[in-house]
Amino acid sequence: MNTRSSRFDKSYLEMKRQELTRLREALRYAALSAESEEAEVQQESNSQAREYEDGAQELDMLETAAHLVVTDTRRLARVERALQKIADGTYGISDVSGQRIPNRRLEVMPEAIDTLLEQQISERSGNSPG
Repeated sequence: MNTRSSRFDKSYLEMKRQELTRLREALRYAALSAESEEAEVQQESNSQAREYEDGAQELDMLETAAHLVVTDTRRLARVERALQKIADGTYGISDVSGQRIPNRRLEVMPEAIDTLLEQQISERSGNSPG
């Protein structure tokens, strides 16, 4: 781990690495669970006759689950990038501008790879990372 160029000490970076690793595993588990649940719902829908309302509810549920999977996938990409930034010694520095990411933001969102303003601009333009 290259911490010479990092603005954080080794113990802080190790704590963040562990936090991000746990988050990565939780996101992976959530994605697998969602995929399994989706497959189960689809299998049930293929094997049973049902009311129109039941189908609409299942479609809504599947749509919501798919949206969560996409969101989790993007977040997982940011987690992976943040872990790489720890290894590179650039954790806490924006990928977009090279500016420091405020400590408060990193406490709330340890996978932050850009400033809040940069993230908002990216999301508005449809170019969110991940």
